[in-house]
Amino acid sequence: MERMSYTIGLDFGTLSARALLVRTSDGAEIGTTVFDYPHAVMDETLVTPHGKVKLPPDFALQHPQDYFDALDHILPALLDKCGVSADDIIGIGVDFTTCTLIPTDKTGTPLCLLPDERFADNPHAYVKLWKHHGGEPYADRITDLAVRRGEAWLARYGGRVSSEWMLPKVWETLDKAPDVYDSADYFVDAGDWIVWQLTGNLTRNSCVTGYKALYQDGAYPSPDFLNELDPRLAHIFQNKLSGSVTPVGTLAGRLSEKAAARFGLRAGIAVAAAVSDAHVTAPSLKVTAPGQMAMVMGTSSVHMLVSEEPLPVSGICGVVKDGLIPGFYGYEAGQTCVGDHFAWFADNLCPAGYRDEAAERGLSPIALLTEKAAAQKPGQSGILALDWWNGNRSVLADFDLSGLFIGMNLNTRPEDLFRALVEATAYGTRMIIENYREHGVPVNEIRAAGGIAVKNPFIMQIYADVTGLEFRIAGSAQCPSLGGAIFAACAAGAEAGGYDSLDDAANAMGSLSDRVYRPIPENQAVYERLYAEYALLHDLFGRGGNDVMKRLRRIRAEQNT
Repeated sequence: MERMSYTIGLDFGTLSARALLVRTSDGAEIGTTVFDYPHAVMDETLVTPHGKVKLPPDFALQHPQDYFDALDHILPALLDKCGVSADDIIGIGVDFTTCTLIPTDKTGTPLCLLPDERFADNPHAYVKLWKHHGGEPYADRITDLAVRRGEAWLARYGGRVSSEWMLPKVWETLDKAPDVYDSADYFVDAGDWIVWQLTGNLTRNSCVTGYKALYQDGAYPSPDFLNELDPRLAHIFQNKLSGSVTPVGTLAGRLSEKAAARFGLRAGIAVAAAVSDAHVTAPSLKVTAPGQMAMVMGTSSVHMLVSEEPLPVSGICGVVKDGLIPGFYGYEAGQTCVGDHFAWFADNLCPAGYRDEAAERGLSPIALLTEKAAAQKPGQSGILALDWWNGNRSVLADFDLSGLFIGMNLNTRPEDLFRALVEATAYGTRMIIENYREHGVPVNEIRAAGGIAVKNPFIMQIYADVTGLEFRIAGSAQCPSLGGAIFAACAAGAEAGGYDSLDDAANAMGSLSDRVYRPIPENQAVYERLYAEYALLHDLFGRGGNDVMKRLRRIRAEQNT
């Protein structure tokens, strides 16, 4: 009997880490383990060994010890749970939320964990999570200089640099905490840092360097550009951001003896180059050709496509060769607040009576709100929202924007507002789709993954009605982990029991369900009218017609200093 081979996908999300064991022959998911981060997201208070530190607005930090603890839990527990021999596991693939940045010393130790604890109370020595927006002023300055100089690479990023990316976060640290910057030997994306812990080698993956670190056509922005930006940054990519760039789907290194002993695995197995937690889902959805959009719907949403040529598209997050699927240019756009909207509403605006009803019926507050909202017809409440509770990633790329409800009256109920938020995120997705099409990138079908896509028919039907497109749903509830396992099978290669191409691996191991959400014509007709109103508000508040959101933000900042 032919011996079975398996790979592991490690998915590091916003609130937890997951390990998934997958059979390489057919993508069968053997078992999974999960670890919730004890520190979660620290966006108001930093918890340190010495107490608590109040954080400024727009901070979103994590504690790197949570990642160590996650590895120590999920890998040994996975082997125990699945009963598969470590000898049959041929590779590991890693994905991480991006850009999540860690300042480290030369050994890879995060500065906040140094034994002398000299940075234990400094927020800039901790992990800056993907949704940390403290670098917004620096992102604006990078964009302004790139526009003035006519930097060719800027067009690959939709004409604007995001505060979620690597350079603004590093520059913020340099400016606000120069002692942390000076002491850091490296600033490392968290996915590459996990690979470093597994292999003992520091590499930079092509996905994150391309989409989040301005790496295009084999080069970063020039030292001349960086020197004009800030002379202290002139050689940042040659020193503190140095490391060989490893293409996705290829071998980043081999599991070290130290890591193998720690986690109960076999030394020498393949460790794939890390991938963004969104981009890693494409092969799990069998997205391998132009016109197919891979959409990941969770706390935020990401919208990804491939094309045979690098067309400039305004307002997107990046166009990167081999950033998504080998041989193609990968396009990324996104919404920075989707599931986060819904959780915020349930946590803060769901009244006590609704909570009591939900508890009596054994439902979560979100499930009850969903049920009540689903009983309405499109437009029934007369309420419209702008989905910018965490700023706008695409197509405005402006994190100084904020949320909006309009149309409320004394008869407005919680489910009215909840449905308006859901519809707003669907309008935001349509705005992204139309922007792609206007710039020559076709969007013919959508394949959706993530907890919302798999678990919430109400939301997915609204998305189909608003966009006028069919939505095919992932066959796996663990698409990032499955994608990591697929990339691991490529890194291991056919000779070891994996695959020599991502196409072959995706076709064999990827998974799509039979569920398809199709537009309902009468709903679609109403949403055409509502979307037109959304587009007017989008441009009024997002394109300079009324900057009240930015003025309110400045007043808030003044009053919080």
